[in-house]
Amino acid sequence: MFGNIGGWEILIILLLVIIFFGAKKIPDLAQGLGKGIKEFRKAAKDIQEDISLEEKKEEKKQG
Repeated sequence: MFGNIGGWEILIILLLVIIFFGAKKIPDLAQGLGKGIKEFRKAAKDIQEDISLEEKKEEKKQG
C-alpha cells in the first residue's frame, strides 16, 4: 500500500505533522500511538490463544 512512497514524500509528511501538531506534541502522540499498537497486539494474541484453546477442545471431543 505504501511501498511506492519515497524519501521526499516522507519528509514532506513529517514537516506537515510538525507544522500541524508542533514539536512539543509529537512525543505525546507517538507515545499514545505506541500504547495503542501494544494494546492491539495483546488483544490479537489473546484472540489467537482463545481460538487455539477452542480447537484443542474440539479435537478432544472428536478424538
